[in-house]
Amino acid sequence: MQLLFIHSDYIEYEAKEKTRVAEPISESKERIEEVLVVFIAVEREDEQDARYVVEKASEETISVFNKVGAERIVLYPYAHLSAELASPERSIEILSSMEENLRSRGVEVKRAPFGWYKSFTLRCKGHPLSELSRKIQGREGAGAGEVGVEKLSKALEAEEKAESHFFFLDTGNKGGLIKPEDFEFDGRENLQKFFIYESEKRRAVDKVPPHVELMKRLEIADYEPSSDPGNLRFYPKGKLIKALLEDYVRNSVAEYGAVEVETPIMYSVEHPSLKDYLERFPARQYSMAGKGGKPDLFLRFSACFGQFLMSKDMSISYKNLPLKMFELAPSFRKEKRGELVGLRRLRKFTMPDMHTLCRDMKEALVEFKKQYELCMRVLEGIGFSPRDYEVALRFTREFYDGEANKEFIEELVRIAGKPVLIERWDQRFFYFVLKFEFNFVDALEKASALSTVQIDVENAERYGIKYVDANGEEKYPIILHCSPSGAIERCMYALLERAYLDMEGGFLPQLPLWLSPTQLRMIPVAERHLEYIEELLPVLTGIRVDVDDREETVSKKIRDAGREWIPYVAVVGDKEVEKRTLSVRIRERNLSLEKKALPMDVRELKEQIEEAIKSKPFRELPFSYKLSERARFVGG
Repeated sequence: MQLLFIHSDYIEYEAKEKTRVAEPISESKERIEEVLVVFIAVEREDEQDARYVVEKASEETISVFNKVGAERIVLYPYAHLSAELASPERSIEILSSMEENLRSRGVEVKRAPFGWYKSFTLRCKGHPLSELSRKIQGREGAGAGEVGVEKLSKALEAEEKAESHFFFLDTGNKGGLIKPEDFEFDGRENLQKFFIYESEKRRAVDKVPPHVELMKRLEIADYEPSSDPGNLRFYPKGKLIKALLEDYVRNSVAEYGAVEVETPIMYSVEHPSLKDYLERFPARQYSMAGKGGKPDLFLRFSACFGQFLMSKDMSISYKNLPLKMFELAPSFRKEKRGELVGLRRLRKFTMPDMHTLCRDMKEALVEFKKQYELCMRVLEGIGFSPRDYEVALRFTREFYDGEANKEFIEELVRIAGKPVLIERWDQRFFYFVLKFEFNFVDALEKASALSTVQIDVENAERYGIKYVDANGEEKYPIILHCSPSGAIERCMYALLERAYLDMEGGFLPQLPLWLSPTQLRMIPVAERHLEYIEELLPVLTGIRVDVDDREETVSKKIRDAGREWIPYVAVVGDKEVEKRTLSVRIRERNLSLEKKALPMDVRELKEQIEEAIKSKPFRELPFSYKLSERARFVGG
């Protein structure tokens, strides 16, 4: 079902001409004031799970109705929102059921007649939430008898029903939380996009994002049609980028003081602690058949289980705290098909997962701030500045009202150095009371969380994790969940999407130098110049260098290097051999696509590249340095 919400001063409509499926009407003309107009297209797939779709659509409508403060609702059939419409008979049934559902909730509802050509006039109020859209989908696997319906965790069900209260908090603001309608978005367009995405809670993707074409063309990754959706194949270039990001995050966390562990990826749902935790985590599990075909195993959706079970068996003193454990965790979440797209949202991904055991909430807040700053440093090292992401702080009302917690939240905003989005819950339906996220907003105005930290107040007791305090008494620690970068694949997605946005802004798209599969390409003008290039290669150790020795023109080789986003391109001809130099084109972010070549000594060039990539992990080329010897992984 497709829904388009317009908060309006009024709507007027008049039934002009009926079709063969027109409903009988008593009034041909209506005017309704102070109204939330819901334009609706009932789709073919809705017929298979009609009761669920009606319930979900009604919940979404009530949620928007309450947020915008409308006085009444008009349900307006609008076939133009979809090309996959349900039958007229079923559409009328579903619309009537939705009307009854909303009326049973004490809301004044009017339904415009189905099957009529109608003229209408409305006046939209024009505030940030006055125009919203939703896509309501039936449960995956549900049919007429609802066999195979996916069971959601209690946390997911609570999240879908929970009322979020959104605010903004600005640097130096003394007036507390700012309501969305009172916040000035001038110069904060990206923050406004992020807020709309979060408030709509519309995760489905209705258009292919630009990074999907880029990941294929650059031979980074592609879909694997023979696997479950959301499981990708990574080509050598993509595997290299992924491995370098993993190395960087691992090194950063080790410097921070975490010890690395490894735990299983598969667990039994019958374990009492895990069974309870599954209900408290907002993720869809990948279930697997165990003995007798029962789905009593699941693939982990984070490294929590293994690290918690390990911590339970440890002997921990207060002197050991805060205690940090880290794992690069292959993780699995059965995300909805409509939300799976490219590198942004996967069913199999790599999650850097660190957990910190703290004595109490006071120590947890100290560590939370440190990890907030750690995440900023990690993202900066990858290649993101604070202007590339938006900050969200999410907490319960009880936490925010706690002693000194308001000041703590304000300090986090000051560190961010810009306004942040606040989401407040009236009740706690997860295991955490506070979390932050750094969110990237892409070319389609979809937001994706990168770094995050959560304060967990439940799982120490759930898993029996204890430490001995200075008085010899056993106590339960507070646990921090931290992903310093977010999923590795999502970092790759954000880098590609940002490159596309740069390109749209007139800049040359590129990856950070340390992540570029080829950092320097050498192009001989003729075959006789290859000997000089071979002499230079030993000088360039520690840099990923390749040589375009194909039988192509120099201009085509340069164009191909540009299409691959090669950061440094060195052309070698007779003049360069004679002068023992290189003619170097440097790919930089600028408004001009024209590249001017610079004469450079090979050692000067090496120093420049090494300076730019110092302190970053390095791996060698994953294939032959000669282009003539490489196979193409992507055709065309």
